[in-house]
Amino acid sequence: MEFLFEYGLFLAKALTLVVAVVAIILVAAQVGRSQRGQKGELQVTCLSDQLEDYQHHLEGALLTKEQLKAKEKAEKKAEKARQKEEKANVDKPRDGRVFVLDFKAGIEASEVVSLREEISALLTVADKQDQVLVRLESGGGMVHAYGLASSQLARLREAGIPLTIAVDKVAASGGYMMACVADHIVAAPFSIIGSIGVIAQLPNFNKLLKKSNIEFEQHTAGEFKRTLTMFGENTDSAREKFREELEETHGLFKDFIGRYRPELDLGKVATGEHWFATQALDLGLVDELSTSDDWLMKQAKDKEVLKLSYVIKKNLANRFGRGASEALEAVTMKLAELNQRSRV
Repeated sequence: MEFLFEYGLFLAKALTLVVAVVAIILVAAQVGRSQRGQKGELQVTCLSDQLEDYQHHLEGALLTKEQLKAKEKAEKKAEKARQKEEKANVDKPRDGRVFVLDFKAGIEASEVVSLREEISALLTVADKQDQVLVRLESGGGMVHAYGLASSQLARLREAGIPLTIAVDKVAASGGYMMACVADHIVAAPFSIIGSIGVIAQLPNFNKLLKKSNIEFEQHTAGEFKRTLTMFGENTDSAREKFREELEETHGLFKDFIGRYRPELDLGKVATGEHWFATQALDLGLVDELSTSDDWLMKQAKDKEVLKLSYVIKKNLANRFGRGASEALEAVTMKLAELNQRSRV
């Protein structure tokens, strides 16, 4: 009896703890939902000025006073000559600018929220004389999420604004889906490129449920409303339909890449394999071996380089609440839809 009493007391404490944690998460989730409509702020940073600051700082430490005075004198002379030339050529077209965007995303590519705002802002001021560089880092994820991200980049192509993608670490699967939209792809030599394929996987607990005498029921209207399931018994016809859907998605993926890089041998590169950029260059998956830093420094010699970031400021409660809210929604949605989703 004493054992049962202690065991019951332990269960009561454990249940109290679980209820308290769930209550905290629900409250935080509500806070997160209430903040979702919060507007962000477009921030503009002049990378050209940053590079000049680095240069002046180092020159101040390395050059003598006489050398600094001579350099300042030469710079003032060059600036006067430039201003004089500008006055004499009032109708001369302005020099193009380089706009820099960063896109680092995971499986759900939630960063596309900021990307679409940045591109919308760009399209209000940029023209064909300007360029856009997107520093991309992604190993891919959900098909629909990366499809939307790729479509955002396509808006720049459709507007006739030259687009360059720089890959310093990885642009694989959905990441390469985005990269292929660019007019020009530069990649660091050991960055990972490719993985043009589709994958979907899920566990099945049906045998475990049967062993525990637990029944699972699922009712649908429509033969293929659900194919594979996590808890029910999967059939050969469901598996066949699921594989068919994966092949269809892979076909759409290849068609998309072929539209923007028609010179690629898709039979050779769309096998799901990935390569280092040095290999990807020979395959035609990238156009140039370079880091984004080197590419930008070359552009900054005669063009203004501006970085755009759409930032949504969050306080601590907002960050925790939104994270909890998204975690709860992700669990419920993925349990219901996991077998209908695939990844690129």
